Amino acid sequence: QVQLVESGGGLVQPGGSLRLSCEASGSIFSIKFMGWFRQAPGKQRELVARITSDGSTNYADSVEGRFTISRDNAKNTVYLQMDSLKPEDTAVYYCNAFIWTARGWGDYWGQGTQVTVSS
Repeated sequence: QVQLVESGGGLVQPGGSLRLSCEASGSIFSIKFMGWFRQAPGKQRELVARITSDGSTNYADSVEGRFTISRDNAKNTVYLQMDSLKPEDTAVYYCNAFIWTARGWGDYWGQGTQVTVSS
């Protein structure tokens, strides 16, 4: 059984910062990539940022230069540092990981954490 547990969401003023964390736990053999998606009310879920096991990253155009994704492979944890936050960053943020277990490769999701950017 694999679980992804997120933390770090909350309310922040425009221009502020937040740091999200997500730890994967369970019977994990390997994690190919970890990332963050977000879903705002009435919108589709979208990729925010993703990082591979060797540290390669990609970002959505809307967050490039403001958000930084990083990863601690020893802790099976991914972080998302969000700076210069804007109201349009308000959404539920979901952690995602592609993980190899005894059942093979699988796509796993966290429960989501709310990020609200408002004055």
